[in-house]
Amino acid sequence: MGPSTEWLLYLFVFTYLAFALADLPGTWELLVPNAGIASMHTAVTRFGTVVLLDRTNIGPSRRMLPRGHCRYDPSDAVLKKDCYAHSALFDPQTNQIRPLMILTDTWCSSGQFLLDGTLLQTGGAMDGFKKIRKFVPCDPTQLCDWEELKDAELANGRWYATNQILPDGSVIIVGGKAANTVEFYPPRNNGALLLPFLANVEDSQMDNLYPYVHLLPDGHLFVFANNKAILYDYESNKVIRDYPPLDGGPRNYPSAGSSVMLALNGDYLTAVVVVCGGAQYGAYIQKSIDTPANGSCGRIVATQADPVWEMEDMPFGRIMGDMVMLPTGDALIINGAQAGTQGFELASNPCLYPVLYRPDQPLGLRFMTLNPGTVPRMYHSTANLLPDGRVLIAGSNPHYFYKFNVDYPTELRIEAFSPEYLSPDRANLRPVIEEIPETWLFGEGFNVFVTVPLPVVGLVEVNLGSAPFATHSFSQGQRLVKLTVSPAVPDSNGRYRISCTAPPDGRVAPPGYYMVFAVNQGVPSVAKWVQLVT
Repeated sequence: MGPSTEWLLYLFVFTYLAFALADLPGTWELLVPNAGIASMHTAVTRFGTVVLLDRTNIGPSRRMLPRGHCRYDPSDAVLKKDCYAHSALFDPQTNQIRPLMILTDTWCSSGQFLLDGTLLQTGGAMDGFKKIRKFVPCDPTQLCDWEELKDAELANGRWYATNQILPDGSVIIVGGKAANTVEFYPPRNNGALLLPFLANVEDSQMDNLYPYVHLLPDGHLFVFANNKAILYDYESNKVIRDYPPLDGGPRNYPSAGSSVMLALNGDYLTAVVVVCGGAQYGAYIQKSIDTPANGSCGRIVATQADPVWEMEDMPFGRIMGDMVMLPTGDALIINGAQAGTQGFELASNPCLYPVLYRPDQPLGLRFMTLNPGTVPRMYHSTANLLPDGRVLIAGSNPHYFYKFNVDYPTELRIEAFSPEYLSPDRANLRPVIEEIPETWLFGEGFNVFVTVPLPVVGLVEVNLGSAPFATHSFSQGQRLVKLTVSPAVPDSNGRYRISCTAPPDGRVAPPGYYMVFAVNQGVPSVAKWVQLVT
């Protein structure tokens, strides 16, 4: 092959790849060039604002607290008087950011929204180890801030724990480093209960941190740690069932896989859990930054009598990927790296390609590669569904402190990824919720009224999406519930009436605030916030 022929071949390959990449679905948007804070923990409130939260002993952030507001910590080795913000409130409608005041260390802590919309935030490191904090959200025109509880603390210190709201609206707090127990908020008289499963990992990596916890529609918990899972009755503190191990090595922190429970629908008796990605065994122990990431996913019907894991491979090996349930019932896998493990400066080869997981497709056809981003999102990055259907992407700080002159710098940019359902060619399918009750009772029937630019063909879904607490590649409390609905009926006002039935009880959808989407031919509306009450 001569030089000219070789050059033409390279040109052909480059041109082909350029056109192929241009055709990939999804678009990216830079919302904020400098948030000032690298968000380690991110949550969307019922007002549509977004809580950004980092650790407090990170040294100077790039956003100051209001004048006269400083935290004082004599044990902080860097800033004993700290006037920098380590939490903030972001408004996606205006792209404005307001600093918030957090006092104790929230490094690798956990969180969950309570039934009244308050964000419960628990644990952390050092002076935050046993702390309980609350953020009562408010309208963006008002001022609200963090409150650190003085009359209650955790029974056990929690670092790398997982929170899950329960059917009665209380919250269970599961695990953490050297905390093989569970406890509840509001606190129960029995304090912390030993859960030996969390200690029964078979290696020194301690891949039982940030366990994957899913509330099943039978009221029990699916708890996954390392490569094993149990069905757990938290009321009696008993393990009901051991699930078969998942092939492919450890998945939890620090091996950095991710997990979702797929949408609940129909009679709500079936729950399917998916676990994807992770580091190769030994990568964390050896501090290997170039060991290829695991590309396998396991899928299990957690409510089956004798379930087995169904295995499939993603287009890319991935660690530190975030799995986000979209309003349609598909799952977006985004962020992360293709080599290394979780931890400070322990990963390489950023995975810039999002992947869409389509659970209703046959095995082997479920993954679709999407349009790549340009910003590496490594350790301590987050992804959260917004009410308008976009996915907010924040964070990435794979260093002990904020660093910028390195290969993978501390990331202060906030982006939004728009799935293909928001593309201009689908705008005529996008419904608008015109009327919906703001409060629902379990099991009650009600009507939702929508408008659609083009006539409705087929069923318009009405789906509830929770607002989870996203951190360390797992969204705590994430949930999507598809309501039982009747076909859309046109009325005299040019609207469509959809008869719906609320979830039957708190096992299917715990009480609290949800984003409600109308979905027409795979295109979701902007969500309305509703409160599900007992």
